[in-house]
Amino acid sequence: MSLGSVMIDIQGTQLTPEDKERLLDPLVAGVILFSRNYESVEQLKMLTSQIHALRHPKLLIAVDHEGGRVQRFREGFTRIPPMRALGKYFAEHPEKAQSDAKKVGWLLASELLACGVDFSFTPVLDIDYGESRVIGDRAFSSDKATISKLAAHLMNGMHQAGMACVGKHFPGHGFIEADTHSEIAVDDRSFSEIQQKDLQPFLGLIAEGLEAVMPAHVIYSQIDNKPAGFSAFWLQEVLRKKCHFEGAIISDDMSMQAAKSYGDIVTGVEAALNAGCDLVLVCNDPIAADKVIAQVNWQGSPLNHARLIRLQAHGKFTMEKLHLDPVWQSAVQAVNRVFNYQEIQEALL
Repeated sequence: MSLGSVMIDIQGTQLTPEDKERLLDPLVAGVILFSRNYESVEQLKMLTSQIHALRHPKLLIAVDHEGGRVQRFREGFTRIPPMRALGKYFAEHPEKAQSDAKKVGWLLASELLACGVDFSFTPVLDIDYGESRVIGDRAFSSDKATISKLAAHLMNGMHQAGMACVGKHFPGHGFIEADTHSEIAVDDRSFSEIQQKDLQPFLGLIAEGLEAVMPAHVIYSQIDNKPAGFSAFWLQEVLRKKCHFEGAIISDDMSMQAAKSYGDIVTGVEAALNAGCDLVLVCNDPIAADKVIAQVNWQGSPLNHARLIRLQAHGKFTMEKLHLDPVWQSAVQAVNRVFNYQEIQEALL
């Protein structure tokens, strides 16, 4: 059995019979985990082992684990700083910040890998324009060159640990105020402006070996009337042809309001796949997941499958041994430096 084209979630901290039935469907490629699926390191290891044992090739297991306010697993994991903290650190200490960004990436990846998670939807490559309610301190910086440098070092650290990376939200979500989780989002800038600014961090990481990209549920009205994740222009003409990206394209969650407005869940999933997504997320709605599994008729190509297989974990760690590893200890020190710098800067305000 090959990997399918849809990633779904599960309801609790262990698999139910209903979960197993869904995950065994050929359309399914993997599982995205949330905070509700986590109680402890040991529980998470048992859960990921159960999921990986269901099929061959193994289902992909992913999580949003960026740092800051977007870190699904807390207790038992190192607290990761928001990427903006690294960006501010870079402004005064560029060499240290780049070195520490690589250590943060390695730390983030190694702890997830030790618990059986294949990859995180990281890094955020959006530019912080100071207006977005959903991006904010998730972005490294308002400067595209700073984002490119820090994100590349973070990615290199993740690669060193054995984890693939997902750059988001293509071609850039930072300019608009709207939150696509709850409303339709429209960016009315020209293609030229987006190309010169927001696309640059994506181009930089693609050149460095970025394995996957997540498009934004944003309509770029001067270019296309469809959100980027449903747009063959953005995914095929721009991302594939102009940016020369050969990795996996993974949609953002189809349960978000900006995606729901495009049509019902089946229509949306089919539209995203036809536009060029290799993998589509259907989260927080088991009824919708069941509809997709029952009604979407999609056979991914060998190329789609090969792109997804690249996202499987390569690093092997155990949490117990990690804590004794000098590399892990050095990475924790790097995290603490970033947090300390952030606290000092906030105290000066």
